[in-house]
Amino acid sequence: MAASRAIKAAFKCSPPVISWKSTGKIQQTLSSCIERTGLGLHSGKESTVRIRPELAGEGRYFALGSNRIDASIGFARESRLCTTLCKDGYSVRTVEHLLSALEACGIDNCRIEVENSVSDDQSVEVPIFDGSAREWVRAIQEVGLEVAAHPSGENYDKLAPYVNEPIHMWKNDAFIAAFPSSNIRISYGINFPQVEKIWQSGLIQGGSLESAIVCSESRGWLNAPLRYDDEPCRHKVLDLIGDLSLLARAGSQGLPVAHIVVYKGGHALHTDFVRHFSSIE
Repeated sequence: MAASRAIKAAFKCSPPVISWKSTGKIQQTLSSCIERTGLGLHSGKESTVRIRPELAGEGRYFALGSNRIDASIGFARESRLCTTLCKDGYSVRTVEHLLSALEACGIDNCRIEVENSVSDDQSVEVPIFDGSAREWVRAIQEVGLEVAAHPSGENYDKLAPYVNEPIHMWKNDAFIAAFPSSNIRISYGINFPQVEKIWQSGLIQGGSLESAIVCSESRGWLNAPLRYDDEPCRHKVLDLIGDLSLLARAGSQGLPVAHIVVYKGGHALHTDFVRHFSSIE
C-alpha cells in the first residue's frame, strides 16, 4: 500500500512533457514600419509586405484587408514546398522565411500586411527575394527593436516552450525529434528531390538561379559560389525555424528550447510535428 502511494506521488511530481517558462526577456516589437516588394516563388506575382509594430501580447499576425490570420499552427494548411496560413477563404503563402527572420531577430509582436499586384486577390504570397531571409533581417536591423508597449503600462514577459521528454514523429524514412536540452540546438540531414518535376507540377513559377540553389548531378552547382559549404542544409534550418515559430502565442517564443534533430524533413513534416507538439502540452 505504501509502495503504491509512493509510485502515485512520483508520477504527480514528474514534470510535464513541455513546460512554458520565462526566457528572462521582455516582449519586443519593431521600432517602426518596414516595407519590401518582390516576386512570389510559386505564384510569380509581385507583392508588397508592410510589417508594423504591435502591442505586447498581440503576437505576430497577417492582415489581409480587414481579415486577421494569426501566425499560429491552428491556421496552417498543407501545401507543397511552402507553408500556407488560411482563414475564412483568405490565405497567405510562403510565410516561412519571413517568420523565421522575425523569430530569430526577436520580433514577438507585429502586424504583417501583404498585398498582391491584384488588389482584390484573397490569396497572396510573401516575396522570395534571393531565397534566403537576408532581405528581412536587413530590413529589421535598419529600423531596430523596442520593448512592446501595452495600454496597461506593464512589460510582458517572454515565455518559451521547454522540452522535458523526447518527442518524435516520422513518415517513411523522414523524421523529426526534439530532446531535452539547456539551450537550442538543431541537427539537420537533407536529401532533395528533382527540381524539374517540381516546376512541371506548377510550383516554383517565380524561381530562378537568383532565388534558389540548384545542383546538377553532372555539372555540380549551377549558381556557385555558395555563401557556405553547407548552405542547402542551412536553408532547411531556416525553413524549420519559420515553421516552429507557429508554436508562438500572444508574443511568446515559438522555437522550442531543445535539441531538434531532423532528417529529410519538409514543411509538411515540420507542421505536423508542431501540431503534435501542441497537442501534448
